Amino acid sequence: MQKHFTSFLFLICSVLSSSFAQIDGDNIFEEDQIITIDLTFSQEGFWDSLVLNYETSTYMMADLELSDLTGTYTFENVGVRLKGNSSYNHPGDKKSFKIDFNEYVSGQNYDGLKKLNFSNAFKDPSLLREKLFFDMCQTVGVAAPRANFANVYFNGELWGFYTVVEQIDDQFLDWRILDDDGNLFKAGDNFGVGPGGGGDEADLRYYGTDQSAYEDLYELKSNEEENDWTDLIQFTDFINNSTASEFENDLADWLELEEYLRSAALDNLFSNLDSYTNSARNYYIYHNLTTDKWEWIKWDGNESFGSYGGQGVGNMTTLAIDYHSANRPLLENIFNSEVLYNQYKEEMCYLIENYFNSDYMNPKIDVLYDLIQSSVYADGNKMYSNTNFDDNIDNDISSGSGPMGGTFYGLKSFIQQRNNYISGVLDCSIILNVNSIDETPITVFPNPFSTEVFLDWEGNTFEALVVYNTLGQEVYKVSVEGLSNASIDLSFLQTGVYYARLESPGDLSITKTIIPLIKL
Repeated sequence: MQKHFTSFLFLICSVLSSSFAQIDGDNIFEEDQIITIDLTFSQEGFWDSLVLNYETSTYMMADLELSDLTGTYTFENVGVRLKGNSSYNHPGDKKSFKIDFNEYVSGQNYDGLKKLNFSNAFKDPSLLREKLFFDMCQTVGVAAPRANFANVYFNGELWGFYTVVEQIDDQFLDWRILDDDGNLFKAGDNFGVGPGGGGDEADLRYYGTDQSAYEDLYELKSNEEENDWTDLIQFTDFINNSTASEFENDLADWLELEEYLRSAALDNLFSNLDSYTNSARNYYIYHNLTTDKWEWIKWDGNESFGSYGGQGVGNMTTLAIDYHSANRPLLENIFNSEVLYNQYKEEMCYLIENYFNSDYMNPKIDVLYDLIQSSVYADGNKMYSNTNFDDNIDNDISSGSGPMGGTFYGLKSFIQQRNNYISGVLDCSIILNVNSIDETPITVFPNPFSTEVFLDWEGNTFEALVVYNTLGQEVYKVSVEGLSNASIDLSFLQTGVYYARLESPGDLSITKTIIPLIKL
């Protein structure tokens, strides 16, 4: 399949989905906004109880009033608990937390969502890192939770300004993966002893066929009653024990490869090292039973833009494009394969030419800064000063010591310096000819159609007209060499959405000739 076609399919699917049906959670995540969360606890000393419950991840009951752009909604008896690892250990009271709408009231939800996460922007004076990182993932077709902002009140008192993050659960799988029956694994917290005495790193190494060897490294988040980890063990066996040739040739049969390579490239570009790349934390993998492939899902982006400490890497703006910590076999084997490494570099070039650059990112940063500035100023529990917030948009700042201290790269300066470095070590004019974008206009009618559809385009330089389903699988192909139009009979297809594309031999360009077809 042609390069970057999957991303365009995902983007077109998103547009079409939003046209025909609302996705769960759109009330909160569809538009950039600051929602209001007002939690009322009936218990005296509720904060002490929340802190006490942290160790056991026990929920506490509260009533909730939620306001967003669509209105104000009230919920009785939602569950609330504090969450986080390093972010929990800062000395202030602005802790990350989670709301579970149906912890005490079965079936209760808001806009189809059962849970919401609230991040406290630990190690982020700009309070924008996680939102910007996850927005970028959404834009380029990499699976990640959606994010927005919230002013949070506890018993009528403004507790703080938070980032709202979507829960990775069956609702997320339904809209993003279009399959929710498979096994969903979350990388563990890796603070234990692990197999062989090492840390509990979710490193995707193979530890044999005994499931118990993996249970301290990952958490199974679906199909808990079956509790069958055979598929994960088989995947790690393939990653670690296949020959170099087998890994190179067969990885795409196991993993949604293009999307994963772009996901890994994003972690590198943003120096997001509290991830599989370095800490081996903060990711999900899902076994899609429809495609029988594993899908990679991002998690926890608050330490992107080079804010993750303790890794001994040095200057995060000059992080090597193939950087990874030891014992990361998935990345190691990809970088050891010339073919796969070249595909990874193509993704890097695609991203820096189109998205990870100042022209694209700076206006988005400015819009979000203007949106949140007054709320950040009003947050009396935030970890950094108003001056830190303002300065960190453009410039590096230093802020004390301890778990919240250190040097934090300016958002705009980091993007520019990181882009300059990548552009200096990769010749993207050779790796990816971004100027060869095919913008050939295609006329199609009728659309929607029932049996036959006619397509007309400019020029006669294409080799084939190909039709794909929403999974990116080829369902029809016809030669159009020397032609400038074609009439095709698609009566055999089931009702649904498909995509037509003109293709040329050896074409690796980013194409815009992708036309949605609606079969009645």
